[in-house]
Amino acid sequence: MLVTEQQRLKDDIGTWVQQHGAEHSSLIPVLQEIQAKYHQISEYAMQEVADRLGIHPVEVYSVVTFYSFLNPDFQGRFVIRLCRTISCDMAGKDRVARQLENDLGIKFGETTRDGKFTLEWANCIGMCDQGPALLVNDEVHPHVTPERVAEIVEQCRKVFGPLAVHHTHHDGRQEARS
Repeated sequence: MLVTEQQRLKDDIGTWVQQHGAEHSSLIPVLQEIQAKYHQISEYAMQEVADRLGIHPVEVYSVVTFYSFLNPDFQGRFVIRLCRTISCDMAGKDRVARQLENDLGIKFGETTRDGKFTLEWANCIGMCDQGPALLVNDEVHPHVTPERVAEIVEQCRKVFGPLAVHHTHHDGRQEARS
């Protein structure tokens, strides 16, 4: 039997709701699981989560569009978020941003054609004393220079392989996924 992507998503949501509980407080953990595996939270996923948790779909949509780490649009396997606070700005954030855009061939808010990288701004990642700082998925990179950008991008390509992505579960377990 051929399992469609929608059926796989529905089954995964069922599993995550069972793991986290079918109550309102499970909304964000379930959405984080969807984001990590599918690199987006589609309208179908939002409706399915709402149905499983017994909440209105508009509430799910509001949460997805409010939090910057959840996204209804497709994101690359490596989401690079560069901090844009005043402290990172003063430490050279603009030069790092230009280097990221040049090395990846995309602007902030875009995803590479191969689906590997997405560039985003972050309002603060709590590394004000170590700026400019960025996140690659959940991994913090402090004191980033334009010279380190190529190294960080290459590390993503090498460590995780061309088709795999590193994923840390909310309970701390880690795995590589393709």
